[in-house]
Amino acid sequence: MVDASSPTLSRGFSSNSILKSTGLLWFLVAVLGQWLFAYYVIAAYGPPTASGDWSNWDDVGLIQGFTAGDLVGNLTFVSHALLTAIVCVGGTMQLMPPIRNRFPAIHRFTGRVYLLVAVVMAVGGIWMIWGRGSRLTDIGGWGTTINGVLVLISALVAFHFARHRRIDQHRRWAMRTFILLSGVWFTRLGYMSWAIATGGLGMSRSLDGPFDMFIAFGSYLLPLAILEIYFLASESRSSGMKLVVSGLMLAATGATALGVFGAWMMMWSPQI
Repeated sequence: MVDASSPTLSRGFSSNSILKSTGLLWFLVAVLGQWLFAYYVIAAYGPPTASGDWSNWDDVGLIQGFTAGDLVGNLTFVSHALLTAIVCVGGTMQLMPPIRNRFPAIHRFTGRVYLLVAVVMAVGGIWMIWGRGSRLTDIGGWGTTINGVLVLISALVAFHFARHRRIDQHRRWAMRTFILLSGVWFTRLGYMSWAIATGGLGMSRSLDGPFDMFIAFGSYLLPLAILEIYFLASESRSSGMKLVVSGLMLAATGATALGVFGAWMMMWSPQI
C-alpha cells in the first residue's frame, strides 16, 4: 500500500516504502551477523568454560581473557562474553514486529531483561577496561567507556518511556540501545570491511593508527548517526530526502554485509 503522505513513484512504489524496505534490508543483514556472532561466542567460550579449561579462552586472541588467581575478573569476563550472545539474539528478536505484536506480554518481560542485561554489560565492560586493564590503548579504552555510558543512559530512558506507556519514544530509545550495545560487534565489522576495502589503510597492530582511533568512537557513533538520520527521513514529507537516505541505508547494508563476511571468515569461524 502506498503511503498517502509520500509521493508515488513508478510502479506503485513510494519513497516512504523504499525507505522502509532499505531499513528492513539492513536489519535482516544485521540479524544474520548478530546471530553468527552469538554462535561464535557460544562455540568458542562455552566448551572451555563448561570443562573448566578457562586458560583456553586466550586461544582466540583476546586482549585479556583468563588471568590466573583473578576469580572475580575471570567470572566477570566469561559472564560478559556469554551475555553478549544473549543480547545479540534477544535484541534482534525484541525489534521484530511480528514477535512484538503477537506476544506483547513476552516482549515486555524480555525487554526488561534485555535492558537490565544492557546495564550489567555496560558496567562490567567499563570495569574490565579500567579495573582489569583490558585495553591496548587509552584511546580505545575511552571509546569503549563512552559507549558504555551511553548504553546506560539509553537503557534507562527506554525503560522510563516503556513504564509510562509512551510506546513511540520507547521504541526509538530501544533501537538506540540496540545500536549502542552492538558497539563491540560494529567494531569487528568495521575492521573487517575497512581491511577488505582498503587493504588495512590506517590500521596498526598496536591499535594506534588513524583508523584504529576513528573506530574506537565511530563504531557506535556512526551507526547511531545513521539511525538518527533514518528517523528524520521517516518523519520528513520530502520524497527527495527519503530517497537519499534510502541510498545511505543501502550503503550501510553493503558495508555491514562486507563486515559480517570478513568477520566470519577471518575472525569467528577459524576459532570454532
